[in-house]
Amino acid sequence: MNDIVIDIANLSKRYSLSHQHRPDSLKAWLRAMMRPGGIKLGDQSTEEEFWALKDVNLQVREGECLALIGKNGSGKSTVLKVLARVIPPTSGRVRVRGRVASLLEVGTGFHPELTGRENIFLNGAMLGCREREIRRRFDAMVEFSGVERFLDTPVKHYSSGMYVRLAYAVAAHVDTDILIIDEVLAVGDAEFQKKCQNHLRTALAAGTSAIVVSHSIPTIKTLSSHVAWLREGRLYEAGPIDSDILQRYAAC
Repeated sequence: MNDIVIDIANLSKRYSLSHQHRPDSLKAWLRAMMRPGGIKLGDQSTEEEFWALKDVNLQVREGECLALIGKNGSGKSTVLKVLARVIPPTSGRVRVRGRVASLLEVGTGFHPELTGRENIFLNGAMLGCREREIRRRFDAMVEFSGVERFLDTPVKHYSSGMYVRLAYAVAAHVDTDILIIDEVLAVGDAEFQKKCQNHLRTALAAGTSAIVVSHSIPTIKTLSSHVAWLREGRLYEAGPIDSDILQRYAAC
């Protein structure tokens, strides 16, 4: 049991959805405004309970790569956001052992007004890396990202692919025990995707653990040791990558 680096027990996340009933035409708006007190949207709203996750149980051991699969809205990204402490769970328990580097979406952890150079230090610090460590690895990060020409340009002018290359380059060169990756590998070009996959394979072989969300079956087969299928916020099926879970998922 001491090799478990991520332990998710009965994880649930609830959201409250507010539905406001607004007038659906200009005539209805004008009529509503003519009433005493005008339009009172708060009096016309209803609340709906939505469970993004419900009693999810998962474990990841040292050196394992768990792929989360499922349709959009199945809860995959919510699991990662809870693990990265972006959002709190409604109930359940999440235990993470080790330093975590997360790549949740394009631009996460970057300030759009800062340059690429400045964001390397900002993002590295957010990942727990000391300034002297970042300086020591700076050239390697820049070379890996391939954005040297635009290093002193504010990242708000970067393409989504450039964002991802720089973000992954920082995450790849800080000391981390767990990588949390949400579909970002699908944004870069084919050459950079291959570079990231090679890095991830090397990191996994060295004992780093990972949770990856991807809709690419070939990527999942290449990188992952285990797979977990989520449906409507619940864990539907989980097992080794060589089981027939992926085959059933692709067929549905």
